[in-house]
Amino acid sequence: MTPDEALRRIAFLLEWRGASPYRVRAFHTAADAVRDLPPGPVDAAQAIQMRGVGPVTAEVISQASTGAVPRYLARLQAEADSDASAGWDLAVASTGDCHLHSDWSDGGSPIEDMAAAARALGHQWAVLTDHSPRLTIARGLSPDRLRSQLEAVAEVNSRMGPDFRLLTGIECDILDDGSLDQDDDLLDRLDIVVASVHSKLRSDPERVTARLLAAVRNPHADVLGHCTGRIITGRGRPQSRFDAEAVFAACAEAGTAVEINCWPERRDPPDDLLLQAAAAGCRFAVDTDAHAPQQLHWQSTGYARAARIGLGADRLITTWSLEQLLRAKSSRE
Repeated sequence: MTPDEALRRIAFLLEWRGASPYRVRAFHTAADAVRDLPPGPVDAAQAIQMRGVGPVTAEVISQASTGAVPRYLARLQAEADSDASAGWDLAVASTGDCHLHSDWSDGGSPIEDMAAAARALGHQWAVLTDHSPRLTIARGLSPDRLRSQLEAVAEVNSRMGPDFRLLTGIECDILDDGSLDQDDDLLDRLDIVVASVHSKLRSDPERVTARLLAAVRNPHADVLGHCTGRIITGRGRPQSRFDAEAVFAACAEAGTAVEINCWPERRDPPDDLLLQAAAAGCRFAVDTDAHAPQQLHWQSTGYARAARIGLGADRLITTWSLEQLLRAKSSRE
């Protein structure tokens, strides 16, 4: 066991227990600090000099660097149930993330930084999904800017190496009539399209249902993003109301994955709807909705939720190989 793996596993088990996000983040931050540490013993006093490493994480690093299971991790594992192991196995099996943003829209980091962070976590692929034109507050991409971004992604991929590919994509607004907020010819060129509602979330259920049904049946829509639009922190925002049975049945029929959004403010869909989508036979995308490199760590939260309701890797497209993902995309077109 490497220090990086030990720290990630501790972070996951703390999440599983419902620990503070700040406490969880401390272990991910330390894992980032030691990711490229050469093999061999590391003294705790040496480890604590590293940026982002504190007294507790320094002890974990020191113990794991000798090949031992750190005492902190051993205690958490002894207290965890079998479902926690299943959740960790799913997190380890993760191959990609279908939803991340760059500074081309409302993200804070360049495209290459987001791609490099995803690759460093062991992903084989990730999808760049900056916003579509209607979301002006998030600097949504006009058709011309999206065309320019396609060229920028190709340039990034030319420097990434053969073990990782940044896929082209968009988080496309679902418009009032259920259509998607981008030119069809451009949507045809994208690898993955995440379709999300960002406006009129409090419309009557019949209207929201019709809007979602039209979107998930659109052959361009690969993933239904944060389906209720809820915000669960701060002042919050109530979830939109719609006929979940009808929408999830349409997702299952069309092959449109339902997103398990890992953004801490969202954690969307809520548990009852997640169970309903699973019962409907839907596929899922465990996505971070990351707007900065360090937010890519949030994905393990979604795998924990998936494990709690018994979902296996076959239902989670973010554990699929790049070839399987793109093959499934082609079969829907």
